[in-house]
Amino acid sequence: MKLAEALLERKRIKEEIYALRMRAIADARVQEGDKPSEDPAELAERIMNLADRLEKITVAVNRTNMVAKLLDGRTLMEAIACRDILKLKCEVAKDLADAAAGSKEYRTMRSEIKFVPAVDVAFWRKKADGYAKAYRELDAAIQAANWSVDMLEE
Repeated sequence: MKLAEALLERKRIKEEIYALRMRAIADARVQEGDKPSEDPAELAERIMNLADRLEKITVAVNRTNMVAKLLDGRTLMEAIACRDILKLKCEVAKDLADAAAGSKEYRTMRSEIKFVPAVDVAFWRKKADGYAKAYRELDAAIQAANWSVDMLEE
């Protein structure tokens, strides 16, 4: 199985667990004399079985990420950590630039308070663009590796 297939399976299991949880919660309490539409205990048991499968897949994915390498020599684990930090830096730079730029406020009278940027908006937008580009390039390399790397045994 390719790493990307395992990641898709992990995502599917998480979504199924979430859906089963919502159904179990909805039927966990009913009006006296009524019956739940589904047995919440049975749903919970299905969730527990899926959770066990999710744990095995997650461990196998993490093991694979620690040994599989990108063309630049970084492990997938290192690349994923770098990608996450690039995303954080991009968001911070973009949020700062957007907050400093503010909305296009118009004053109707000279006595109204005027707000001005406290940072160089263009500089921070350029930084955000650079981080976004690096993120996209690294993400593409990670995705390519995910489809070429075979999973380690669970």
